[in-house]
Amino acid sequence: MISVVIPVYNVEKYLPETLDSVINQSYTDWELIPVDDASTDGSRSILMEYEKKDARIRPIYLDENKGAWNARNAGIDKAQGQYIAFLDGDDVWNAGKLESQLAFLQEKKAGFTFTGYEFADEKAMPTGKVVRVPATITYKEALKNTTIFTSTVMFDTLLIDKALIHMPHIKSEDTATWWQILRTGVTGYGLDESLTLYRRISGSLSANKLEAIRRIWILYRKAEKLSVAYSIYNFIFYAFRAVKRRV
Repeated sequence: MISVVIPVYNVEKYLPETLDSVINQSYTDWELIPVDDASTDGSRSILMEYEKKDARIRPIYLDENKGAWNARNAGIDKAQGQYIAFLDGDDVWNAGKLESQLAFLQEKKAGFTFTGYEFADEKAMPTGKVVRVPATITYKEALKNTTIFTSTVMFDTLLIDKALIHMPHIKSEDTATWWQILRTGVTGYGLDESLTLYRRISGSLSANKLEAIRRIWILYRKAEKLSVAYSIYNFIFYAFRAVKRRV
């Protein structure tokens, strides 16, 4: 069984489409664990409605908002499946996503997999900008290439301990998690097929870019404890690839 973990916070506008993209999967042996992170909009009510419709939907309702890292960890702890996949509360999966990725994971005998994806606008309309992913990625390669997108990953918990999948309390916790797994010698396997729509919600893109730069630098220096020189080396590759993905 695949356990699908979705952190939910104030996404009532997008949540039904996200949940439906799981319900409509061609692969049906899944459980869906949406974790409401003390939303203040109608997200919780939507989850309650979906919970009544399908016994495979098992929400968690948190009383205090702590962030996506904590919500995902709560979902991981509740997960009963051998496989764990993440999906953000505003993204959308292709109907064959789980089936294709599980087959790929089993073929490669891999513990950590990720797929390609396509950028979409606020209405989840594809923009035509598809992100290609490498066939494999190691820790050193991942430091220079943050191509792994959270809504595309899938783990086999028989090969990757749940403790490694738990996300740290740090900004860009998803990237930090991929690094902490790969640092142990694990290789990530990429399925170069676009199976997820990454919804880009309008906002201050320039501010977001500056924040992303700040976060990645903090990860290099504080989380990974890299030297200034090695951090700059990796950052140059990261910046080039990050821009290339978005233009």
